[in-house]
Amino acid sequence: MKVKCQPEDFRVEERTALVPDGGPFALYRLTKRGLGTPEAVEAVVQRWRVARDRIALGGLKDRHAVTSQHVTIRGGPRRNLVQTNLELTYLGQCSRPFGAKDIASNAFRIALRDLSDKEAAAAAQAFLQAARDGAPNYFDEQRFGSMGESGDFIARPWCLGDYQQALWLILAEPLPRGSAGERRERTMIREHWGAWERLAGELRRCRWQGVFAHLAARPGDFRGAIARVPADLRSLYLAAMQSHLWNLMLAQTLRERLPDERRLEIPVAGQSLPFPLRLEAGERERFAALDVPLPCARNRNTLGPWLEIAERAASTLGLAVRQLRVKYPRDSFFSKGARRAFVFPTQPDCHVEADELHGQRKKLVLRFELPRGAYATILIRRIAAPL
Repeated sequence: MKVKCQPEDFRVEERTALVPDGGPFALYRLTKRGLGTPEAVEAVVQRWRVARDRIALGGLKDRHAVTSQHVTIRGGPRRNLVQTNLELTYLGQCSRPFGAKDIASNAFRIALRDLSDKEAAAAAQAFLQAARDGAPNYFDEQRFGSMGESGDFIARPWCLGDYQQALWLILAEPLPRGSAGERRERTMIREHWGAWERLAGELRRCRWQGVFAHLAARPGDFRGAIARVPADLRSLYLAAMQSHLWNLMLAQTLRERLPDERRLEIPVAGQSLPFPLRLEAGERERFAALDVPLPCARNRNTLGPWLEIAERAASTLGLAVRQLRVKYPRDSFFSKGARRAFVFPTQPDCHVEADELHGQRKKLVLRFELPRGAYATILIRRIAAPL
């Protein structure tokens, strides 16, 4: 089975009930092809010369795909923008910025390629079973794009007050999937770490200019420098580690509640995580109703029976739940609340076609919707596992 042979094989359409009601926020539909959401936003910043903090969106969409999502820009131009692999369509004015809660769902059209007739039939059956029984609502590897080659989460030293190490991971750590330009940038930062004025001069178009300027004026103040990292990126760094811990909590729960013969282990974002092979009477309803809390210090006193599981997960990173907090900047914090343990695709549909890219082979075309925050790639991993 092959996934994402071309961006058009993985299409995502973000759906929202938000309608323009007048106001200072320009609303757009952002359509991109083979481009990550942060890169698309940076392209808009450069093209229209708007401050990054004026742009708001509900979440990140896959890089290797054709995706559409909604974006607001405070005081943004009331016109369209078209450039290579990126299009902004102006939809009107809103009274508030767009946010995650404005996403009603995401609609997917995915082509799974290079299948035999038997594999296509098995994949279709697995898809329909997943639609019926659901799949674990794990965060997938897209959530962990900020993690560098060392495998260390930016949030881990940040929680421990080691601002210099956290900043090193943000600015200089090699990224396994970084663009050529970003790799060159990070190499220069590693080679000239501490020469902040030089870096500011040689990397004039770099997003870290505010960090360089702060450290050039106040050498060694890494605590203050981390506040110069855009707030939305800081939130992503905290979410990455919290999501990893949440995955471990759900994984432990499934291993405790499902016997070995009714589950299989599937690699997800560097971890081997359990998925149910089948659910028996009553289990589907119990898992459908199960919420797993997001671990953080602010949740510690309300975790109840989940506290032991959360402590066990945090200990894998050398942390305790009480340490899952950052003291500075004040506008950075781990999310509270909970996440549904299982996700159920709605409006599922699939059909087999000839695969025009692989000779006499077949492709399975899937259509379905997922609630916001759920990963279609997790569903694909479950479908592909038996093949």
